[in-house]
Amino acid sequence: MVGKGAKGMLNGAVPSEATKRDQNLKRGNWGNQIEFVLTSVGYAVGLGNVWRFPYLCYRNGGGAFMFPYFIMLIFCGIPLFFMELSFGQFASQGCLGVWRISPMFKGVGYGMMVVSTYIGIYYNVVICIAFYYFFSSMTHVLPWAYCNNPWNTRDCAGVLDASNLTNGSRPATLPSNLSHLLNHSLQRTSPSEEYWRLYVLKLSDDIGNFGEVRLPLLGCLSVSWVVVFLCLIRGVKSSGKVVYFTATFPYVVLTILFVRGVTLEGAFTGIMYYLTPQWDKILEAKVWGDAASQIFYSLGCAWGGLITMASYNKFHNNCYRDSVIISITNCATSVYAGFVIFSILGFMASHLGVDVSRVADHGPGLAFVAYPEALTLLPISPLWSLLFFFMLILLGLGTQFCLLETLVTAIVDEVGNEWILQKKTYVTLGVAVAGFLLGIPLTSQAGIYWLLLMDNYAASFSLVVISCIMCVAIMYIYGEHSSLRPPVTRPLARPLCVVGLLTPPLSRAPELLPGHPDDAGIPTAPLLSDLLALRLSCHHLPPGSGPPPPPPESSSLRVAPGAECAPPPAPTARGSDEA
Repeated sequence: MVGKGAKGMLNGAVPSEATKRDQNLKRGNWGNQIEFVLTSVGYAVGLGNVWRFPYLCYRNGGGAFMFPYFIMLIFCGIPLFFMELSFGQFASQGCLGVWRISPMFKGVGYGMMVVSTYIGIYYNVVICIAFYYFFSSMTHVLPWAYCNNPWNTRDCAGVLDASNLTNGSRPATLPSNLSHLLNHSLQRTSPSEEYWRLYVLKLSDDIGNFGEVRLPLLGCLSVSWVVVFLCLIRGVKSSGKVVYFTATFPYVVLTILFVRGVTLEGAFTGIMYYLTPQWDKILEAKVWGDAASQIFYSLGCAWGGLITMASYNKFHNNCYRDSVIISITNCATSVYAGFVIFSILGFMASHLGVDVSRVADHGPGLAFVAYPEALTLLPISPLWSLLFFFMLILLGLGTQFCLLETLVTAIVDEVGNEWILQKKTYVTLGVAVAGFLLGIPLTSQAGIYWLLLMDNYAASFSLVVISCIMCVAIMYIYGEHSSLRPPVTRPLARPLCVVGLLTPPLSRAPELLPGHPDDAGIPTAPLLSDLLALRLSCHHLPPGSGPPPPPPESSSLRVAPGAECAPPPAPTARGSDEA
């Protein structure tokens, strides 16, 4: 009976009694495990899956990019994802509280908070722009369809009809063939691009010239922050219910757009442009770097959100199963979104008579210029535009929920008293208000410059640095030799060897395997930094505060549970030692 019960706990099939015993009455838990999985999927599947991955794929060798992408997923993404989930679930703390295991690395937690703050500020600005386009689509004719608007310039050339290519200021002797015009006119700008630059943003000429705050964008920014706050007003109890819609409906919209896209003329050309492999690209280091950065950015590793979401799990939840499901779902969504994007772009390229590369773009240029322009070619274009931007809003909100909850949970867990636990709603409100105020400069005429600057540098190489330090801290400093380690640390050793190759010193690689001897046949011993970190951990986590230690093994070298934190024995005479 004991063996069956233990096996059930290890597999995540925990009896009801154990579930009640592990309920965290102080912090609360997810209503059920589906809420955690859907929240994590919504967190991982974001705007980058739609506007970043398809562009990286076609730029870095098409289908050949899938090879380094899935290699990075298997050897970096899933192990890191699993490590963060198990780390947060074991400690039941946010990205700051978990570092009680080794307080000298608490700066990693602050680094995660800084990354989440940067991303949370500009991410909601992107959501507010999607709100703006969503509201602008509620019309019979999309405002970026033609060049007859007050903000259009002489260089505007639309794609719908040759009679609508100009705003009336060009000579009537222009060529009537649209393809010929688009291929030979170097001054051509699309109405969607002019709508984006000259009307929505009123873009300034320099990053230092802020100009005026765009009041329509400011209003949409307030709407987006209000929506995020209301969905998190009761923490994971309320957001866990919202994700049933926000995490699933984007797949419905993607499927609708995919079915519509593949039925269009030229869709096959766009999809082949997306998938055709260029194997020589695999030899370029930049391709592997883009694959790694996309995995880090897309899965949300080192942002602190995974640790935070897992901290609300029950202690014996099967987080290994969850990490595999969520990681694969995220990457499969990226590939699926590529079909949706390039089927429409292939249709647009076919309509214009140009190569797909002429219409392909990434980032805000894809979401707010290229794809909206392609939607104007479809019948009932406002309907497709509404669906597309509603999907972007939901994808952004799913990530924004976790970013805000990460900051709130870190603050509440760090203070840790009963008062702040009861006033968590006010903490959420304060963080939301601060995020709104910090986002106001991004709604100015120079705001898009700063948004792209934060997008390029806030979550790029910093994620790799944070992840490497976290791996070193957990596997080397906290380590296999600590009796306070979580029972999930040992399975992490093998997959994290690959991540450990990125971190010095490599001479300590044998310590990743417990009890593995070095070349001289002598079991490896902890270094001074290990002992110092262990003493600090023992100071903050006294013996008995963690889970029950594993059963002792038949080895004279095994240290008794709690012995690491015990005071050193009194010195004895050499003769008594030998006796």
